Amino acid sequence: MKIEKKDVLKALESLSVPGEGQNMVESGAVKNVLVFGEEVVVDITINNPSLQAKKKVEVSILKTIHDQVHPKAEVKVNLKVEVQQTADKKPEIKGKPIPGIDNIVAVASGKGGVGKSTVTANIAVSLAKMGFKVGLLDADIYGPSATIMFDIINERPLSVTVDGKSKMKPVESYGVKVLSIGFFTQPDQAVVWRGPMAAKALNQMIFDAAWGNLDFLLVDLPPGTGDIHLSIMQSLPLTGAVVVSTPQNVALADARKGVAMFQQESINVPVLGIVENMAYFTPPELPDHKYHIFGKDGARHLAEDLKVPFLGELPLQQSIREAGDVGRPAAMQEGTDIEKAFEEITRNVVSETVRRNDALPPTKAIQITTMAGCSAVKK
Repeated sequence: MKIEKKDVLKALESLSVPGEGQNMVESGAVKNVLVFGEEVVVDITINNPSLQAKKKVEVSILKTIHDQVHPKAEVKVNLKVEVQQTADKKPEIKGKPIPGIDNIVAVASGKGGVGKSTVTANIAVSLAKMGFKVGLLDADIYGPSATIMFDIINERPLSVTVDGKSKMKPVESYGVKVLSIGFFTQPDQAVVWRGPMAAKALNQMIFDAAWGNLDFLLVDLPPGTGDIHLSIMQSLPLTGAVVVSTPQNVALADARKGVAMFQQESINVPVLGIVENMAYFTPPELPDHKYHIFGKDGARHLAEDLKVPFLGELPLQQSIREAGDVGRPAAMQEGTDIEKAFEEITRNVVSETVRRNDALPPTKAIQITTMAGCSAVKK
C-alpha cells in the first residue's frame, strides 16, 4: 500500500493540539508533511512547553497514522515549541498582596486642585465611622496633605517589631491609620526626587509598615498619569480606583485620561466610579439656590459616557475647606448635609467594591451587612 500525503493530512485532521479547539491542520500547527515510501515525517509546532503535552502530541500522531493510514509506517515527528506573546494580550502590571489587607482602593484625578485628597480623607473617615478598619497611604509624594487634613502634622510614626522585623507603625487619627511622606519632611521643604527614589520611598511606606488587618487601604495618588502611578500599580494589587473631577471641561478631559490609564490592558484596574466635586455653590443666605460655577453635571455625563458608575456629587462649600485646613475632615460634622453627602459616596464605593469582588478575581471578596444603620465588612 502506497502512503499518500493527503491521507496523512486527513488523518491528522482528527487530532487537535492540547488547549486548542481546531484540529492541528486547520490551526496551522502542522507545518509540513513529507512522505518517502513508508517513511512519514511530520513537522509540527505547539504552544504548550510541558513535557506531558509534547509526549501526548507525538503519541497521538503515531497512533493515528498507524490506525488510519498504514500500520507499518515509519513515523518521525519533529516537534517545535513556540510560546507566543500575542500582540493583543499584554502581561498585566500587578503587585503582590499585603497580608491582612482585604481591599486596596486608589483615589486619583487627572488634574490637580479638584479636591482629590479632601475626598480621600473624608471617604476614609466615613468608612471608619461605618465600622470598617481603614488605612490611608498618602502617595502624593510631591504634595502630601494627609498630615494636615488629619491634624497629625507634628506626629511621627513609631518603630515596632513584627515577626522579628522593624516596621513603621502608622499614625492613627479619627479611626484611620495614616502614612505620608509628610511625616518625614519639613513643611517648607520641597521633595525634589527622581522617579526611582520616589518609588523606593513609597515601597517602604507600603511594605515596611505595620498596617495590621484592614478592610480598606485608600491610596491617595498624585494628580496626572505618571511614574508614581505605575510604581503603585506594580507594588500593589489594586482592588479598584475612584476618579475625582470637577464639572469643568478642562478637569473632565484629564479625568477621562485617568480612567483610560486604569483601563489599559496591561493595567486593568476596575474603575469603581467617578466623584464630582465642587458641583455647585449655595450661598448661606440663599439656601434654595444652586450656582453651577464650574458647569453642571459634567462628571455625571462623563461617567455615563465611559460606562462607569457615578458615585455622587459634593458642593463647593467653605466648611469643607475649613475642616481640611484645621485637620478635622468635614465628614465628622454630624447631622450636616456634608456628612450625608460623603456617607452616600462612601456607601457607593463599598457597594461597587462588593460588586467588583463578586464579578472579578481577587483581592479577597467581601460582603456587606447592615448593623445599626451602617455597613460592615465580613471576611
